[in-house]
Amino acid sequence: MSLQTITIESPTGVAIEADVSTPSTPDPDHDDAGGRPLERAGRPAPVVLAHGGGQTRHSWGGTARVLAAKGHPVVSIDLRGHGDSSWAPDGDYHMSAFRDDALAVVEWVQARFESRVAWVGASLGGMTGLHAISSEPDRFCALVLVDITPRPAAAGVSRIIEFMSKDADIGFATLDDAADAIAAYQPHRPRPTDLSGLAKNLRQGPDGRWRWHWDPAFLSIRTGGGSEHARDAHHGELETFARGLRVPTLLIRGKLSDLVTQDEVDAFLEMVPHAEYVDVANAAHMIAGDKNDAFTEAVVSFLERC
Repeated sequence: MSLQTITIESPTGVAIEADVSTPSTPDPDHDDAGGRPLERAGRPAPVVLAHGGGQTRHSWGGTARVLAAKGHPVVSIDLRGHGDSSWAPDGDYHMSAFRDDALAVVEWVQARFESRVAWVGASLGGMTGLHAISSEPDRFCALVLVDITPRPAAAGVSRIIEFMSKDADIGFATLDDAADAIAAYQPHRPRPTDLSGLAKNLRQGPDGRWRWHWDPAFLSIRTGGGSEHARDAHHGELETFARGLRVPTLLIRGKLSDLVTQDEVDAFLEMVPHAEYVDVANAAHMIAGDKNDAFTEAVVSFLERC
C-alpha cells in the first residue's frame, strides 16, 4: 500500500486535506488487458471515508489500511473546518457547503480511479453523503452510514453538542486534561495511556493550551434553535434523501449509542427497505474508535457484496 497526502480545492475555495491509500497492485488506472476503466474491469471501488463532526481523518484507525489491502483505493478526508482542511472564510458550515466539498472530492476520485465511489460517512460525514448522493446519484455505487440516521435521537444530539461546547473556547492545559474529558464522555472506552493519537485531534495555540482541531464557527451554526441539527425541516430533508436511495446501503450502529437507538434503526429500515444493518456490540457513537476491527469487518464484508 502507498500513502500520500493531497489537497483538493472545493468550488467555494476551501481546501480539503485528504490521505490517499492505494493498493500495491499494477497500474491502478487499467486492467491487465489495458484500457478498461476500473469498475468494468471488476476492481474494488474507491472508498471515501468522511469523519463525524469534531473529528478528523485520523479517526478511522486501521480501516483505510485494511480496505487498501482488499484492493480498494481509499481517500480519507478532513471535512471543511476540521483537521488540516481550511476553515470556511465566510463561516459557511451549512450542509450545502459540505455537500459541495464532497462532490469536489468525488470528482477528483473519479478522475483518478475511473469508477463510481463508495461513501462511508460517520455522523456529519454520513449526512454529507446523503446530501451528495441525492444531488448526483450516478457518481456513487454504495453508501455506509456510521451511527447516523435522518432523524437521530434528540437526547444523543444534545449530549454531543454539550460535550463539544464545554471546552471549545478555553481548551485544555495538557493532553492529559483532554483525555480525562473524553474518558468522562465515553466511560465505556478505556482511557488511553499513549496520547499521540489524541494530539492529532487537537491544536496547540500560542498560549500553550490545547483546543479541538476544528473551527469554533462550525459549532455555532450547529447549536441553537436555528441550527440544522435542531431543525425538523433538515431531518425531513434527510428523510426524503434516504427514501430516494437506490445504491446499496449499510447502516452500522454502535449498540451503546444514544444517537441511534433501536427506534431510529427501525425507522431507517422502513425508509430504506433494501438497506442492510449491523449492530456493533460494546461500541457507542464513535464506532470506528471503539471497536475498529468489528467496524472494519462490517464495511469490508458489505463492499465485497456490492
